[in-house]
Amino acid sequence: MTTQETQTTLPTYTKNQLALRNGQDRDEIWVAYQGRIYDVSRSRLWRRGNHYEHWAGQDLTAELEKDAPHTAHVFDNFPVVGLLVR
Repeated sequence: MTTQETQTTLPTYTKNQLALRNGQDRDEIWVAYQGRIYDVSRSRLWRRGNHYEHWAGQDLTAELEKDAPHTAHVFDNFPVVGLLVR
């Protein structure tokens, strides 16, 4: 997370708040990665709230660093909508 991001007006969300953005409880489909929360709603791959064995509304950092077939740059295609607080 950059210093600029922490100084901007990005809202912060807890894991419980993120969990509501799973594409089922609300229309938003969000995932967290390395402290940032991304809106993946426009991706056809996340349309049902999941992408392969990964589920929206969660922090995917550990999962993706372990077995993702792509790099973290895949998130460059999606807007950051907030920051995940621990």
